[in-house]
Amino acid sequence: MSSNYILDLQVTDKIFGTDDIMYKDFERCTFTNCDFTECNYLGVAFIDCEFVNCNFTEARINYVSLRDVMFTGCDFTGVNFAMVDSLLFKFEFKDCILDYAKFYTLKMKSTVFTDCRIIAADFMSADLTGAIFDNCDLHKSVFMDTIANKTDFYSSYNFTIDPEKNKLKRAIFSQSGLKGLLTKHEIIVK
Repeated sequence: MSSNYILDLQVTDKIFGTDDIMYKDFERCTFTNCDFTECNYLGVAFIDCEFVNCNFTEARINYVSLRDVMFTGCDFTGVNFAMVDSLLFKFEFKDCILDYAKFYTLKMKSTVFTDCRIIAADFMSADLTGAIFDNCDLHKSVFMDTIANKTDFYSSYNFTIDPEKNKLKRAIFSQSGLKGLLTKHEIIVK
């Protein structure tokens, strides 16, 4: 077994340096209260891993592989996900901060966001087919040329989505969320 393949590792309260994870594959690992902001993600793969209360603020996660990864209580402020390895990637966010994150052009079918703050994030040209935004604050997040067919926005709030500039076939919205679809028309919904 190569030292670049790490299996079933449990890491708590660690600040990772620039080269600590480079060229490594982590499988079934759990990281709790760790800081990944300074890491070089070149050649890194996380498979069936879990991150709890970790800091990724403004991390340059280019080319990282995320396969069946769960993020809980993590901070991704300013992170650009657009350059992650898109082959077989799948991740889920719960109680995370994703302010100013960039997801443009990503194919994120069935991705689940639960109780997340996603302020001013960029979903331009992303494929969110079947995604779930469960109780998420989407204030000033950008949806333009986004495919959001069958996407569930039912319990989310503060979003503005132009139905004429996005694909929303069979997307789910609550009655209170309708105002976010009508903003450009300056219609007042009471």
